[in-house]
Amino acid sequence: MKSILSAAAVLGLLAAPAFAEGDPAKGEKGFKKCKSCHMVVSDTGEAIVKGGKTGPNLWGIAGRAAGSADGFKYSKDLVAAGEGGLVWDAESFAAFTADPRGFLREHLGDSKAKSKMSFKLKKGGEDIFAFLAQHGPVVEAAEEASEEAASE
Repeated sequence: MKSILSAAAVLGLLAAPAFAEGDPAKGEKGFKKCKSCHMVVSDTGEAIVKGGKTGPNLWGIAGRAAGSADGFKYSKDLVAAGEGGLVWDAESFAAFTADPRGFLREHLGDSKAKSKMSFKLKKGGEDIFAFLAQHGPVVEAAEEASEEAASE
């Protein structure tokens, strides 16, 4: 019992910062700009938001290393950023979506770095991240642990 509660507390703490920066309800509305290229589909195949396949599935993006989702061919520069320690949080996601190429150039210190993403999201990146942060394996594990603890 204590281990389940401890696990739930730790997972809750890991997920909490992802929600602090933006408004998930606004982010859900703002994601409409993203779904022409991106989808949010769980590991079990449940479509949270149906969308395009030009960009990667954004399920579980919160806390994930950049350029690391299975099944998508990222630019070499985004992969290099992830291998160099870039992990998606509200701040990095908002900066990247505002200017993908500029963000990578600054992050990598490479004036020739490129991103496949050409769309620039002028505002609302923190809100979209807060919406996306609600959908992923860390959140699911925390919810399952909470449900198990409540049933005992």
